[in-house]
Amino acid sequence: MPEMSRRAFLGRSTQAACLCCAASTLPLAANAASPAIRPALSQFQYGEVQLTDGPLKDQFDAQHALFLSLDNDSLLKPFRVKADMPAPGADMGGWYDVSDDFHVGDKGIADNWHGFIPGHSFGQYVSGLSRDYAITGDPATRAKITTLIENYIPTISPKFFDDYNLPAYTYDKLVVGLMDAWTFAGVSAAKPALDHLTDIALPYLPEKALTRDEMQARPHDRLAKTFDESYTLPENLFLAWQRGMGERYKALATRYFAVEGYFGPLAQGQNPLATQHAYSHVNGLSSAVQSYLSLGDETYLRAAKNGFQIVSDQSFATGGWGRNEGLLASDDTESLYKSLTETHASFETPCGAYGHFKITRYLLRLTGDSRYGDSMERVLYNTILGAKPTEPDGRTFYYSDYNQASTKVYARDRWPCCSGTFIQLTADYGVSAYLFDAENLYVNLYVPSRAQAHFGGQKVVLAQDTQYPVANTSVLTITTARPATFGLKLRIPAWAGPQTRLTINGQPTDVALTPGRFATITRTWKNGDRIDLSLDMGLRLEPLNTAHPEMVALMTGPVVLFPTGDGDASLSREALLSARPDPSGDWLIRADRDVRLKPFPAIGDETYRLYTRLA
Repeated sequence: MPEMSRRAFLGRSTQAACLCCAASTLPLAANAASPAIRPALSQFQYGEVQLTDGPLKDQFDAQHALFLSLDNDSLLKPFRVKADMPAPGADMGGWYDVSDDFHVGDKGIADNWHGFIPGHSFGQYVSGLSRDYAITGDPATRAKITTLIENYIPTISPKFFDDYNLPAYTYDKLVVGLMDAWTFAGVSAAKPALDHLTDIALPYLPEKALTRDEMQARPHDRLAKTFDESYTLPENLFLAWQRGMGERYKALATRYFAVEGYFGPLAQGQNPLATQHAYSHVNGLSSAVQSYLSLGDETYLRAAKNGFQIVSDQSFATGGWGRNEGLLASDDTESLYKSLTETHASFETPCGAYGHFKITRYLLRLTGDSRYGDSMERVLYNTILGAKPTEPDGRTFYYSDYNQASTKVYARDRWPCCSGTFIQLTADYGVSAYLFDAENLYVNLYVPSRAQAHFGGQKVVLAQDTQYPVANTSVLTITTARPATFGLKLRIPAWAGPQTRLTINGQPTDVALTPGRFATITRTWKNGDRIDLSLDMGLRLEPLNTAHPEMVALMTGPVVLFPTGDGDASLSREALLSARPDPSGDWLIRADRDVRLKPFPAIGDETYRLYTRLA
């Protein structure tokens, strides 16, 4: 497919917007399964929430346009090469190609990633495009998905998995791609394709989920084969079963649920995560939730909640976690501190943010606890919204750097794992912003957007106009043909100060605005009703951890303010809290030497740091 300009793409997306409702509400199969547990809060269909002008929509549009423009033959090339079929098109490069270049050095670290896992992210690209289609209704997007699936099917062969480094990892990505193409884009061929793929893949998968230690203990001809992630399989397999793709997927999900080495200890409050790969194990927490929903055993919910708490306790002020892609022991108070000078690999951003959004959305739906929304918001504004855009040649932002002398750079190798999760994450921005139950509409994220809901058979549209968190206000407007009675629940962040205010149609209300809770406004809403929320975003300092209270991050609301320039500077508490915005939109500290601070999305090529040592 020839490359399309962003301007042309955006224009066509606007023209196709009227199709979004039909695209987003494709019915589930008649044999869709009912899970044992239904969350208290429901997620909107993709097309029922539309992002409007703002940074989230900019990222969504850029990802959609990029993957719509990629050459189909190049995307399919690894599968055709492995199947001994004619394989036209240019190589994609990086991790994506079939190549003998990949090599792990003596220290167990790859020194050449070219050809690491050919075609690994194809399923994620298809998944992202399928969700994008459900949002936009764009016919060209559905046509591309259909063409990719139809041309992928003849390549499904055991030859693909022969001597493949990470068969479970890539099978999982292909599952979500085929499942989403079938569910959200209506590509009927994707269902039998998944069945055929599963038949082909199973002989190459282990008999159960294996920890990395278990994989290393088994015979292997190269270390890379011990990097596989069979413990992440249950989430998408359970979803495939729930969506009506077959009973076999529930059985497979149960087979790969890692109770012994992972979820069992977590459910008991133990920490089996020390030294483990950060993103894949946080991603695995979503499998714990799906196991709870599908099987009804609360042990798995406890595992997910405890696991997320363990990760939260070792997070940076940005919400990011997993320095050098590793998790820590619960009593390790020094590794985060040492990482500020010893590494630039602080947070695996698109992958980590995608995993973080999923688990916080699941737990928010199950518990109604607004603090999960606070956590999601922190990661949104301090990590992924500041990611450099993915380039057409596969350059992808990978790590957010929290070193004392940090810079933003692309990953060394093209088309890494983060290229696949980035498009999935941006497609999920809308469904992360709002939730609902039978009587209430929940506003989780304050982002420019529009959500469509129904209460008492009455269609209601809630529009949100905001520049938050650059500004501390959000205006929400109700559109309804007839008055509708329901509760509107607004997340009041735990950091919100005493000057937080709420008005309805310009009039103050007596609604309780309790930090760390949802504020509830229940009334009969009329067309044009307006809600103004003003959040008190005073400055505060957050220490790295209890062992290092001298290392602090300056925050306003959910936003970290990163000092730019000299990484060795120290400042007094009074100086840091004297920061004020200047006309450029940056923040400024007037001291012996003026210090300029910026939110992560505003940082370009300059050097910056996350933490400042208190003088």
